[in-house]
Amino acid sequence: MLDATKIEEMVQSFTNALPPGLTAIQADIEKNVRAALSATFAKLDLVTREEFDVQTQVLLRTREKLEALEQRVVDLEK
Repeated sequence: MLDATKIEEMVQSFTNALPPGLTAIQADIEKNVRAALSATFAKLDLVTREEFDVQTQVLLRTREKLEALEQRVVDLEK
């Protein structure tokens, strides 16, 4: 899931870009944008960078083991 601070940063960027006349309803807009972003990111099923890096390392080790096993099979077949 996306870090809550990133959502807050996006909400602040969005609300800071609002024209001055809309500042009166800024709190309501912030609440709605925050809810929309959270719902959208929840649907995307995102992972953190840390989780991604861990899975990348697992995949790398798995590939190395597969290559070693393939070489062993070739050697045994000789």
